[in-house]
Amino acid sequence: MNKESSLIQLLKENDSRTIKKIYEDNRTRFIAFASQYNLNVDVILDIYQDAIIALCENAKKGKLDSIQSSISTYLFSIGKFMIFQLLKKDKKMHIIDDFNLVDYEFESYDEEKEDTEIKLLQTAFENLGEQCKKVIQLFYYEEKKLDEILTILNYTNKDVLKSQKSRCMKQLKDLIKK
Repeated sequence: MNKESSLIQLLKENDSRTIKKIYEDNRTRFIAFASQYNLNVDVILDIYQDAIIALCENAKKGKLDSIQSSISTYLFSIGKFMIFQLLKKDKKMHIIDDFNLVDYEFESYDEEKEDTEIKLLQTAFENLGEQCKKVIQLFYYEEKKLDEILTILNYTNKDVLKSQKSRCMKQLKDLIKK
């Protein structure tokens, strides 16, 4: 049994020392991460505590049994989702997504459906050309600004990069539809 599996098992058993350790190990990093959304520290801490609770509940429901990421990454993704829901509710953030994904309510999260969609996306992504992979990864995964990508990939013009990103996204969508 690896370290993550052991932690998941202890979370299932509601082991208070494990929960406290996960809480303390990730708290400072989460506050720093969430601060980029211009939220009050008290609000960030409330979200963080809710994310910890959701992590524990998901462990008890068996939803962590086959996660591919670390528990910290999973915890941060829960927290990020909660932040986005809050900002969306407060109309402070307009989420524009090129994938036209459906908004999921936290309670009605369908892990099997998401796993299928992720595998479909991963397969389509692998079939893209190298340049498209780089552009999409830098923009969406690493959340780099276009100006940064321009420098990293040695593009001469921001408009050319925007067109490239657009073509790559269209190609990715077409691959997903196949």
